[in-house]
Amino acid sequence: MRYLITLRATAQPATPPPADLMEAIAKLGEEATRSGALLDTAGLAPSAQGARVTLTGGDLSVTDGPFAEAKELISYALYQVRAKEEAVEWASRFLRLHRDLWEGWEGEADVLRVFGPEDLAALA
Repeated sequence: MRYLITLRATAQPATPPPADLMEAIAKLGEEATRSGALLDTAGLAPSAQGARVTLTGGDLSVTDGPFAEAKELISYALYQVRAKEEAVEWASRFLRLHRDLWEGWEGEADVLRVFGPEDLAALA
């Protein structure tokens, strides 16, 4: 099963991420890649550089960022794992690194299953 994990920052210190955090993140990513679990990962530009396309009442509208949410979506990772619990564990390990190595940083990770063609056939 594939899971998309999105990361939002809810509180961020004024200082840049410490070097030891970045090193720990790189090591975790290498471990996840070697295990075959990590398929893709990347940081995301601030919402100020994005747009939101909305469909309401049959009308499409485009709104340029930034978006009003206080929580900025900052990165994603795509995992191939056997169960949701495995994806939750990778997300938890990533957040623990932030807790332990960057005082004052707070955030949340959403763990979302990615449906494939095999899942859509089962719904029919």
